[in-house]
Amino acid sequence: MPFVDVVNTMSDPTLPLTITEWEEWGDPREEPFASYILSYSPYDNTTNVSYPALYVTAGLNDPRVSYHEPAKWVARLRHESPDTHVVFKCEMGAGHGGPSGRYEQWRDEARTLSFAIFSVS
Repeated sequence: MPFVDVVNTMSDPTLPLTITEWEEWGDPREEPFASYILSYSPYDNTTNVSYPALYVTAGLNDPRVSYHEPAKWVARLRHESPDTHVVFKCEMGAGHGGPSGRYEQWRDEARTLSFAIFSVS
């Protein structure tokens, strides 16, 4: 589950991990943290360039990275770089670690490997 909208997420103190993470990441509502975080935030640095094929996942019940964050990034990638092959998969019953249960984890791994094989062939 990618943490890709760093500026917006870290600017919202109502989110569960934001305030406790300011010590590590900095508070983007203040300089010099705002400029620094903006410099590496994937969402804010997405442009019209050729990206490799991307398989982006999210978990609907993820307490660390809300599902809308990678979904929003995928939408921006598709808008900014329409020739990039982007697959977005939101696991409806998963948290931060992906689906639970041995067989679901195997299926998830098979999908990931299938995408990797497709991307290099």
